Amino acid sequence: MPRFAANITMMFNEVPFPQRFAAAAAAGFKAVEFLFPYDYAPQEVASWLNENGLENVLFNLPPGDWAAGERGIAALPGREAEFQAGVARGLEYALALGTRRVHMMAGLVPADADRRIHREVYLGNLRYAAAATAAHGIEVLIEPINGRDMPGYFLHTQAEAHALREASGQANVKVQMDFYHAQIVEGDLSRTFKKHVDGIGHVQIASVPARNEPDDGEVNYPFLFRQLDELGYQGWIGCEYRPRGLTEDGLGWLAAAIKQGERA
Repeated sequence: MPRFAANITMMFNEVPFPQRFAAAAAAGFKAVEFLFPYDYAPQEVASWLNENGLENVLFNLPPGDWAAGERGIAALPGREAEFQAGVARGLEYALALGTRRVHMMAGLVPADADRRIHREVYLGNLRYAAAATAAHGIEVLIEPINGRDMPGYFLHTQAEAHALREASGQANVKVQMDFYHAQIVEGDLSRTFKKHVDGIGHVQIASVPARNEPDDGEVNYPFLFRQLDELGYQGWIGCEYRPRGLTEDGLGWLAAAIKQGERA
């Protein structure tokens, strides 16, 4: 049966971030993910998880200057030292929180950039992050992101991501398949997931095109949840969507998905 993790950067925004852990637990979630924990001390975040019996399944490594519009630095030449410092900081949090997966954001590159240069930098940083985390049993995830929501992002397709995963030569590198991004970029979600299932370390969901609850739009999530079960996917499914209203009011899809899984 699928295991769902609330993305508390996007969900439960009715309350401040520290209170979202309790809100997610009260709604029935056993795990959470979020973009960044760095505004709080590791011990603070760990206490919110522990107090609410939650597992943290994913967060992002430091992305550069997020407020200024940066969306990762792993593919940006000249930022290697900053990237390595970010890996150390992310690892500090992962160890404190018991997090087993961290997402490495690639960054934005100009349309006329020499992608070979960015690819070499990206691969070098990916190998560095994988080596730094492997001894702790932590996976490094890479994620293709659609160019409509994030113009200029270095990584777009599942095929690109899996080629980079293989080129890294690191067993703890996996690909994050966000069905929302994948549907916008390439579609064919069922066959794409089946083709790459062994290299997928995390899944995320949202409706397409609006990125709301996964109970509307052009993606048939009940079908995909059944496929994930049939293919033996054991990872988490992150609920990275924007609730249409109050988060709790839009969780009917979750109850239906749990019931579907129990019947399977």
